[in-house]
Amino acid sequence: MLSVLIIWNIAVMFLYGADKLKAIHNKRRISEKTLIGCAFLFGGIGALCGMEIFRHKTKHKKFRIIVPITFIITAVLIIFVIKENIFAGR
Repeated sequence: MLSVLIIWNIAVMFLYGADKLKAIHNKRRISEKTLIGCAFLFGGIGALCGMEIFRHKTKHKKFRIIVPITFIITAVLIIFVIKENIFAGR
């Protein structure tokens, strides 16, 4: 489960990077609904990293509020998964 969350967050981070490239080259963009939805689907760490690394959506108030919330939700889930694995002896 932990490895799936890590891979998903890396994918979400690169999704934000891909949208930034599309913005730079005036290509068809990834919708804000998709970007935020991926963050809410436990990709908050990747979304926040993508925003910071690629300097993307950092001026949008909606993203500055929602993405940190999804970061916290994702971090809590990851901590829970790690604790469950430790207590399960894995």
